[in-house]
Amino acid sequence: MAIHKIKFFAGRNSRYLAEKIVASYGSTLGDVEVLQFSDGEFQPYYNESIRGCTVFIIQSTFPSSDNLMELLMMIDAARRASAYKVIAVMPYFGWARQDRKDKPRVSIGAKVCANLLQGVGVDRVITVDLHADQIQGFFDIPVDHLYGANVLADYVQSLNLDNLIVASPDVGGTKRASVFAKKLTALTKQDVPMVICYKNRPDFNKVSEIRVLGDVYGKDVIILDDMADTAGTLCKAADVMKEAGAKSVRAIVTHGVLSGNACEKIENSSIEEFVCTDSIPIDPQCCSKLHMESLAAPIAHTIRAIQMHTSVSEANTH
Repeated sequence: MAIHKIKFFAGRNSRYLAEKIVASYGSTLGDVEVLQFSDGEFQPYYNESIRGCTVFIIQSTFPSSDNLMELLMMIDAARRASAYKVIAVMPYFGWARQDRKDKPRVSIGAKVCANLLQGVGVDRVITVDLHADQIQGFFDIPVDHLYGANVLADYVQSLNLDNLIVASPDVGGTKRASVFAKKLTALTKQDVPMVICYKNRPDFNKVSEIRVLGDVYGKDVIILDDMADTAGTLCKAADVMKEAGAKSVRAIVTHGVLSGNACEKIENSSIEEFVCTDSIPIDPQCCSKLHMESLAAPIAHTIRAIQMHTSVSEANTH
């Protein structure tokens, strides 16, 4: 079976992570530049031949929308340069919260993104912790949906906490929290139970009330979520759990969006430590409680599995 030469390229705002991914894989980044015009338009171009190569383009599509547009144009340029395959590596898939029509006359942003990616000719997508698993079904090409749970669970295990309990910040995250609790049970050799938070959200990005369904007294609580945007839910949940007698509260999320004054909220909350991955660039000085784990290794394992035509799921199993 022929294995085509592989080349890696990075979008401008994800180069920090791309460098770690290719180092973990045992390679280097290719030479790509982005010509910037005075009116704000830009044009990426490759400074080396990619004819017949399998091209991996690494770019998270967090706001602004320039990140998505840059990825689309890089895919298009690779296609026009006769690349054999073009694979988009999107550690953070933007617009994923817009996964359904939840009220009249709205777009489904995640589907729009899927259509755009396929429209410019991408062959495959690698992403991490989609906000909704069903977004994979928006594509008619393979989507490798990875989970940040492995690297995050390894970190929690390293803390050597004796009374762990996992909390889902809402009913929708129950499945994710249950899987994480089972993973911690296997790693720590202790029974790790789960509690659920019930929240009343009167408006988007606003939470008025949170109640904990379960007992957290004397426990080291891990609040698990796929992302933290304004961090309002996490901070309120942490405060409620401390009031209920929790020994400590940590927030564990894959994507640290941290918009607005989220860092200030975390700093002033009952959260002892805020742990996220490097899917989105974050200033490490923004919050004294911040700890980051890297997605470089699991993404590199996935790329190797794709190249060698082996199982992606087995490549990311402990």
